[in-house]
This record gives sequence, C-alpha cells and structure tokens, in this order.
Amino acid sequence: MAQVELEGIARVFHLGGSPVHALRALDLRIGAGEYVAVMGPSGSGKSTLLNVLGLLDSPDAGRYRLEDRDVTTLTPDEQAQVRSRRIGFVFQSFHLVPRLSAAENIALPMVLAGTPARERAARVAQALQDYGLADRAAHKPSELSGGQRQRVAIARATIMQPALILADEPTGNLDRATGDEVMRLLEGLNARGVTLIVVTHDAQMGARARRRLAMEDGAIRHDSAAAAVAST
Repeated sequence: MAQVELEGIARVFHLGGSPVHALRALDLRIGAGEYVAVMGPSGSGKSTLLNVLGLLDSPDAGRYRLEDRDVTTLTPDEQAQVRSRRIGFVFQSFHLVPRLSAAENIALPMVLAGTPARERAARVAQALQDYGLADRAAHKPSELSGGQRQRVAIARATIMQPALILADEPTGNLDRATGDEVMRLLEGLNARGVTLIVVTHDAQMGARARRRLAMEDGAIRHDSAAAAVAST
C-alpha cells in the first residue's frame, strides 16, 4: 500500500514569457489504502498534481515521498523503475496501443519490465478472466467497446500489482452505466488495499470517494478529511 506525502510542491510553467503557477507550495498527505477524489475547474492544477504523483513531471520545488522514499531525488531511470512497478495509470482516452491486441496491451508493462514470457502469459490470462475479457483477448482496441477498452486499460495498469493507482477522468468517455462499472472495478482494487486517486469533473463520481480534495489556482482549497476533523 502506498503512502503519499507532498511538502511545498510547486510547479511553474512559462507561457509567452509569463509564469503560470500550476501548483503553489502544496502540502498533502494521503494514507496507504485511501480513496481520494481530486476535483476542481479546468486549470486548477488537478492534472499537474496527477503528473507529479505519477512521476511523469518533476516539481520545481518541494519534496515528494512515496512509500517513505523521497522520489524527487531519484535519477530519471530510478523514477522510471518506481513508475513501472509501483504506480498504475488509467486515462480518459485509454492510451491503448492500436496495433496490439487486448492481451498484448495488458502484457506491455511486463514486457518492458523484462518479466519472463511464461509468467506474462499466466498473469495476462488471469487478468483477462478477472476483467471479463477472455473472449476479447485477440481483439484490437478498435474492435472493443469503450467499456471494454477501459477494462483493458485497468488490467494493464494493475498487471504489475502497483501500490498506487492514478485515474484521470476514467469515466469521461463512457456512458453513466459503463462508467459506474469501471468505477466499481477501481473501487474493488481499493478495497484490496491499493491507494486510489481519481481526478474527475463529475461531482457524482467524486462523491463516491471517501475523501475529496477541491483544487483552485494550484492549491487545495478544501479537504473533506480536514473538514471532518474540524467538525468533531
């Protein structure tokens, strides 16, 4: 299970010579096994926060500790190792490789990690079974429904058994019923101890999380956990 600690995290972009403060001295602690929704308007810093948490982007200041390890001091290769083995990503647009089958897309993280072929085959077969995709193993993404593509994406995100799952608008391209199904899959993983952080514009989806963060102008303006403590 992944514990996340951010201290003084700042991220500044320069657009047309003007600084844009995407994250402003942000402090945040998320306990291992928590289920957190990150919400807020476009441009509030949600996606930048997710990219920093996923080691896809580096902060300009501050410290990020993941599982009691300061990952901001790691080399790019070391960060890539952490990213591939401890963090799973689920995106709105699925990010599947079009030319690969469902089974090959799921296996991709293990191929990149050098997992032996026999182990890959066994784990992919189990994942296909677990996610109701056994009869779609050989199908390309273009031959799958939106819900099936997102299930393939979740299977791929979890095949390395990560401690942290980051989901960026995971239901954004799905109808409500399919979106509910996808969220139940993610919540099932959280129930087994995986830390789940979901970015969403959807208030109904956000309300499913046990903790909600509201972001604005690169800062956390409301934390339901802090509010609950203050009211006791």
